[in-house]
Amino acid sequence: MLKLFKYLKPYILLILVMLVLTYIQVMTSLALPDYMAKIVNEGVVLENEKLILETGVSMLLVTGLGALCTIVISYLSARIGNGFSRKLRTDIFSKVSEFSLGEMNKFSIASLITRTTNDIQQVQMVIIILFRMVMSAPIMGIGAVIKAYNTAPSMTWIMGVAVGVLLTIIITVFLIATPKFKLVQKLVDKLNLVTRQNLTGLRVIRAFNTERYEEKRFDEANRDLTDITLFISRVMTMMQPVMMLILNLTMVSVIWIGAHLVNTNDLQIGDMMAFMQYAMQTIASFLMVSMIFILIPRASVSGQRVVEVLDEELSIRDPKKSKKIIKKKRGILTFDNVTFKYPDADVPILHNISFSAKAGETTAIIGGTGSGKSTVINLVPRLFDVTSGQILIDGVDIRDMRQRELREKIGYIPQKGILFSGSVESNIKYGKPSATKQEVKNAAEISQANEFIEKLEKGYRAPIAQGGTNVSGGQKQRLSIARAVVRKPDIYIFDDSFSALDFRTDAKLRKELKSVTRDSIVIVVAQRIGTILDAEQIVVLDEGKIVGIGKHKELMETCKVYREIALSQLSAKELNNGK
Repeated sequence: MLKLFKYLKPYILLILVMLVLTYIQVMTSLALPDYMAKIVNEGVVLENEKLILETGVSMLLVTGLGALCTIVISYLSARIGNGFSRKLRTDIFSKVSEFSLGEMNKFSIASLITRTTNDIQQVQMVIIILFRMVMSAPIMGIGAVIKAYNTAPSMTWIMGVAVGVLLTIIITVFLIATPKFKLVQKLVDKLNLVTRQNLTGLRVIRAFNTERYEEKRFDEANRDLTDITLFISRVMTMMQPVMMLILNLTMVSVIWIGAHLVNTNDLQIGDMMAFMQYAMQTIASFLMVSMIFILIPRASVSGQRVVEVLDEELSIRDPKKSKKIIKKKRGILTFDNVTFKYPDADVPILHNISFSAKAGETTAIIGGTGSGKSTVINLVPRLFDVTSGQILIDGVDIRDMRQRELREKIGYIPQKGILFSGSVESNIKYGKPSATKQEVKNAAEISQANEFIEKLEKGYRAPIAQGGTNVSGGQKQRLSIARAVVRKPDIYIFDDSFSALDFRTDAKLRKELKSVTRDSIVIVVAQRIGTILDAEQIVVLDEGKIVGIGKHKELMETCKVYREIALSQLSAKELNNGK
């Protein structure tokens, strides 16, 4: 958690100002008992009304100054706390944006959301309380003890006993609570995960009538979190009454012993009252410290979780000296003996993959489930890095290119169309923010998205809900394709992006795509043979290995795996019409 304090560096000047104001505030608080003792000893006892009035006015002025300092301290602490959390959230988001799929899988999306919101909020709360209240506690406590000793040395032992008991209670609660707070954050992650899965999979849950099962899962996660939170709350709530009991016992002791000293003329009444105030201030300072001790265990756990994200070593980085593709003409994408193994996996999922995809040609990748098709194309934009071998664009290893420059060359269309909240137009322009309305319209026409866009009440300005929940799967895919088309990339990657389209729309779309991809490298991952019959090159994968490369007719004769896939989908007559 200490690493997070570097985010307070921009606020050093404000913190110094707060220290000065805190000192002034504490001094005003410590001065009030002296004024009260003076009023009682010299004003009331001697019936000096003028002294009482003058001292009372002084007390009001000192109190006003202390109140003003308190208001400014509260404002500055809130400003520092919110600025700290804003910068930290920004850095967390920036770091997560650089994560490869490997790092994303390590933390999980639910956990990253918790760390970016709840965990940072816990740290922010501690910082605000630290500056607003706890910063003054040590000065107040030490100052009050010194003042009390100077006022009535014979009663100082009462404060020592009270402080000792308070410290024992605080340390005990701290040792009990810390392990529980670690568990709380993990349970918050679990609850977020279950909630997210339920909300995103609502249609499937209803379709399979598993609402009760999911309610039970949520109830278990919720109950676990509730039970541990209640335990911590019960422990913490014991603090307040115990502290108040100690405070009241201290006051009773001061009055009891002080009354005897007053009776023997060893102590003045005003000094006894001042000592009581100092004792209250001392215990109050420890109460403030106890508040931060209550919050520190959870904030410490939260801070550690945030630091874990910030300190996570990125597996994919930009090279120190990047290379650029000098060749202006769009050329060739080459997989050269590529082997890939997922992080923490025992065996590679891809073995010695070698093929080339040329501009102006369509390279299709096909294979059974789990053969590694999507993994192959995920390596091109460096969502993962190859374990061995290399991927080259016009002879340049993609690991020698800056990630931004590499991905600017790629138009990636995932199997599951991802849309963002906004409008139809904003989702298409996501691929090229500077695109004109005509470019957006052309991209929609090529992707066959204009068929349903024109039927919408607001057309291209029609709203798209978060995740595209108000459009169908086929409409999502067409908008995703339009997003890539408007970008006019050097490399098009279609990860089974036609699976939700009917055959008529599929055929029209592929025909239109020919006009805009004639100078680009096109890689298509497909499950349907009909989508890739006219591909110039088909790469057949089986268990992570290439078992065939060629055109449709060649593979029907030479590749058993391809022939089995083809015959399982189309008749021999339909297949004979392929190239």
